[in-house]
Amino acid sequence: MISVVDKYFSLNRILLLIVGLWPYQKSKLARLHSFCCISIIVTFIIFQFTTFLTTKCTTDHIIKIFALSSGISAFVIKYNSFCVNSNTIKNLMEQLQCIYDDIMDKNEITIIDRYADIAKRYTITFTICLCCSISVVTVVQLWPDFDIILSANKSRSYRLQVSTEYFMDQEKYYYLLLLHINLALYMGLTVLVATGLMLLAFLYHACGMFEIASYRIKNAIDIYISSIKLKNKSLVCKGLIYGVYIHRKAMMFSDYLISRFEISFMFLIVVSVINLSLNTFRLFQMLSSSTYNIEELLITLISTGICFIYMFLANFIGQEITDHYDLIFATAYKVQWYITPLYIQNFILFLLLRGNKYFGLNVGGLFVGSLPCFASLANASLSFFIV
Repeated sequence: MISVVDKYFSLNRILLLIVGLWPYQKSKLARLHSFCCISIIVTFIIFQFTTFLTTKCTTDHIIKIFALSSGISAFVIKYNSFCVNSNTIKNLMEQLQCIYDDIMDKNEITIIDRYADIAKRYTITFTICLCCSISVVTVVQLWPDFDIILSANKSRSYRLQVSTEYFMDQEKYYYLLLLHINLALYMGLTVLVATGLMLLAFLYHACGMFEIASYRIKNAIDIYISSIKLKNKSLVCKGLIYGVYIHRKAMMFSDYLISRFEISFMFLIVVSVINLSLNTFRLFQMLSSSTYNIEELLITLISTGICFIYMFLANFIGQEITDHYDLIFATAYKVQWYITPLYIQNFILFLLLRGNKYFGLNVGGLFVGSLPCFASLANASLSFFIV
């Protein structure tokens, strides 16, 4: 028996292991690793808010703190959601394993492999982008030190570019504080990429299941047409039943995933809109100014880009789920149902009537993952930025 985890989720497993979120790893050492990861991120947020105790609370300072802390809080939300739903992740894996074991047709295996490859390409691409982002930020931070080494006459004032208050001398403990900030940011980015790509891979497998359902409906009618003289009714009925069966399994799979992560998704939507608005405003401020710090500009650009891309991908996969759900009804409409017996025509008719009901990734009854939803969220962010 082929393991779905080894075949489709090998890179996802590595990313989740790095941040201590792989659900099959429950040893004491793994739990300690998980606790250390979340502690680093949470303490960074705390040390950002402690600046209000020692610095005057101007509007610019408040916006600067919340622009970064809102993004970091998204990392915490994602981390906690995966910690709480570790059994859900295992359950989804088991469901995919059962579905894969039931697939015997070579064409159906090809379909599910194609969607798994799409998810793998996303995983590889964003993992490379993550490594490049970490490398660029690290080089930008350490570049002044290289200048000092190359030119002995130069001196550097050690000051953290991220607003934090550790209640200790920043120049004396500069590299220690910088290590904590970088660990929090890099850990948070890895959490965002690892968890997001895992959910994306699950939903792309659901898209593959929807396409298999369409293939089974079409194949069942083609079997009847090719063997109309033999009147092979049992194969036709089995094909139609199996098509509807996997279609319902795909719906249940998608609904189960969304229902388990619904609360965290609601918080993420609110945080994402706030984060995008504040970072867009910060970016506009810095570019309008004659002088700005390259490190702050880089952090703001990365934060804005990540938020925008994440919102787009979340709604894009929601649109893909809706489109693939509708595919079976488009297939049922296009096949030569009119030459089939009356009972098959009635079956197709009931199937088409079911297509009148909308299906999508519904979050809290307020948001449905789709491209129009992404446009609405982006418009809301832009409106807050203008205000």
